Amino acid sequence: MKNRLKSYFINIGAIIVIYALLTLLMKTGIINSYYEVIVISIGINIILAVSLNLATGYLGQLALGHAGFMAVGAYVSAICTAHMNLPDTLQLIVSLLIGGIVAGIFGILVGVPALRLKGDYLAIITLAFGEIIRVIILNLKITGGARGLKGIPLLTSFNSVYWITVIIVAIIYTLINSRHGRAIISIREDEIAAESVGIPTTFYKNFAFSLAALFAGIGGGLYAHYYTVLDPGSFDFMRSIEILIIVVLGGMGSLTGSIVAAIVLTILPQLLIDFADWRMLIYSIILVIMMIFRPEGLFGKKEFSLMGLLNIKQKAINTTPNSHGRSE
Repeated sequence: MKNRLKSYFINIGAIIVIYALLTLLMKTGIINSYYEVIVISIGINIILAVSLNLATGYLGQLALGHAGFMAVGAYVSAICTAHMNLPDTLQLIVSLLIGGIVAGIFGILVGVPALRLKGDYLAIITLAFGEIIRVIILNLKITGGARGLKGIPLLTSFNSVYWITVIIVAIIYTLINSRHGRAIISIREDEIAAESVGIPTTFYKNFAFSLAALFAGIGGGLYAHYYTVLDPGSFDFMRSIEILIIVVLGGMGSLTGSIVAAIVLTILPQLLIDFADWRMLIYSIILVIMMIFRPEGLFGKKEFSLMGLLNIKQKAINTTPNSHGRSE
């Protein structure tokens, strides 16, 4: 219990320190408006990656339509703010919740029939869903059609993205380390065995899938209220693949892996911007090399722990020989 409390305090302290450091760098101008866009994009990508990891990494269901849920959350959230007259912060929170809930409902509607299938069939169904959503958005007047939805108020800020990202990661981490999370992981390991010991596999599959869709919808809402313009082309098949690549690169079943991979894959294209003609080729080669030499991803199914790192350092100090040749 003491170690767990200590771990919580260390993690909370690290979160506050990172927030304070980034805020200070922004106020002093070291992180200018260009780099602030990258930081906010990292936060949104983390939300999308950890939510997909819940469905694909922990539940073990390959989904290729995550951008569809992001699109639902983005458009619903943006349309809601157009009909609200509330303070900006409250308006953002309410619109994100509505967008997330609607995306979660779509997750249930898609998940109930789709999760009866496995492997390639499930991937095809979710891929088809993502494309159906995009085509519907293209043909609706309320979404702006092919011209896109414009005039969305700028409500998303670094503060909102940072703390919403922290909350979502904390919720998923808590879920995975609960008995419900263990039930979800057991389905990934062996669905037949999980069902034979009384785990309601259908319920947990739909629960995890719809929760992942809900969080993707919230990420979409943050995206909409930061870029203030929505283009249906931003939520195509390639967007879903980009999110999946982050999950695979970080490790399917590792939250910290998804976070690190989201940071790396958001920054990497910006670092290669001077090589405009070769950027995508270099980017692809790096991913191929990574998959050859580390197919399980950066972290595999493991998590990075500050508490574990401190324990390793403490053990190293304790086993360091003193001047008399003995370990301290």
